Amino acid sequence: MSILVNKDTKVIVQGLTGKTGTFHTEQALEYYGTKMVAGVHPKKGGETWSSGMESAAELPIFASVGEAKEATGADASVIYVPPAGAGAAIIEAIDAEVPFIVCITEGIPVADMVKVKARLEKSNSRLLGPNCPGILTPEECKIGIMPGSIFKKGSVGVVSRSGTLTYEAVFQTTNAGLGQTTAVGIGGDPVKGTEFIDVLEMFLADDETQSIIMIGEIGGSAEEEAAQFLKDEAKKGRKKPMAGFIAGRTAPPGRTMGHAGAVISGGKGGAEDKIAAMEEAGIRVSPSPAKLGETLLEVLKG
Repeated sequence: MSILVNKDTKVIVQGLTGKTGTFHTEQALEYYGTKMVAGVHPKKGGETWSSGMESAAELPIFASVGEAKEATGADASVIYVPPAGAGAAIIEAIDAEVPFIVCITEGIPVADMVKVKARLEKSNSRLLGPNCPGILTPEECKIGIMPGSIFKKGSVGVVSRSGTLTYEAVFQTTNAGLGQTTAVGIGGDPVKGTEFIDVLEMFLADDETQSIIMIGEIGGSAEEEAAQFLKDEAKKGRKKPMAGFIAGRTAPPGRTMGHAGAVISGGKGGAEDKIAAMEEAGIRVSPSPAKLGETLLEVLKG
């Protein structure tokens, strides 16, 4: 079982006709034929999108997510809409009852995301992001902006708040000969959909995922909460070998580093606290992102 997405996942694209949407949709189509089935644009319903690839692909464009879902039976939507309209785009996908929504957009106003979160909690949809690189199940399905070339089908589940460090973990587990089951970039915004615990729950339940890499960063308390979740699960006998890393160890308190969510406030969210919590939960924390693959190999060798 693949986590969240597999070769049968049908994906619609909100923001397909823009430069970013076009580029990443072409990349997805070229990645083992990810099933991109339609685009959505309120003013371009009835038109057809054509890719500039050698194997020219065409996708129908619908005026609304609801119409696109009804016509294609889509299981997922990916959003490349600019920040001002992205919150409304997520809500449109929730209202259309799309099961899995991935929002790549960075810089969505927090006030918009608070409205999205409230709507999400009353729905059966799952949101990944915003401000995230998306999700990729090797040789099956790519939703978002992860570089497919570094992936290899294998046994490691990767979950990360940082986009670039997701790729680092993937690259290293590929080079170590381990490969990945699925990599999930949850994004670094303070208000978002899927959190570490949601993904860890899936990785623990997935037979193909034999080990896990979790990459956090300073700010917030998601890593500590994930560590507590793992400790509780271990008591029930559910445990897998894990390596991890915390970005921002050298960041001065009170300064936002990169991500909107990466700010230490009120004495909480510091790197050392997170590392201590993760180690207490049985995660081997790597001294640097460049050693994630080695660290996981050490854990696996016991």
